[in-house]
Amino acid sequence: MSETTEQEADWIAALRKECGQTSQAKAGQRLGVSGSTVNQVLKGNYRGDMARIQGLVEGELMHATVHCPVLGEIGRNRCFENQRRPLAATNPTRVALYKACPTCPNYRG
Repeated sequence: MSETTEQEADWIAALRKECGQTSQAKAGQRLGVSGSTVNQVLKGNYRGDMARIQGLVEGELMHATVHCPVLGEIGRNRCFENQRRPLAATNPTRVALYKACPTCPNYRG
């Protein structure tokens, strides 16, 4: 892996550091993505939702938080996880999240 450059984003540097301390596979596992996704992100080849990966890294590795209208202060990664979960009509919290997420400024769609 290359040295962190001054132009490199903080979240990429944090991901690179995590991979250096563990591995790309373990970093991906921690983020809930594959090791190959981590590899592609680090190489600049990733064609998926880069903002999502950034949010996962910032939440999990950098401990960035957002204000959730339902849950209060939560990690950015947890916010993204909640947005992706389907409606569970038997769970009042999930119903509230399902209704609140689309109107939230943190919503990724």
